[in-house]
Amino acid sequence: MKKVRITQVKGTIHTQPKHRANIAALGLHGIGTSNEIELNPAIQGMINAVRFLIKVEEI
Repeated sequence: MKKVRITQVKGTIHTQPKHRANIAALGLHGIGTSNEIELNPAIQGMINAVRFLIKVEEI
């Protein structure tokens, strides 16, 4: 499968609880943290929900 690097670029203050939960599920805990994840439909859905808080790069 394809891998992507996800980096959090904005904070989660004043966001909806489901957005905070998605950020945590993606393995991010603060601005500037990154995680490499294999892309599947579930992960793609989480990325789409919080696309305004993160930066995604293909590896």
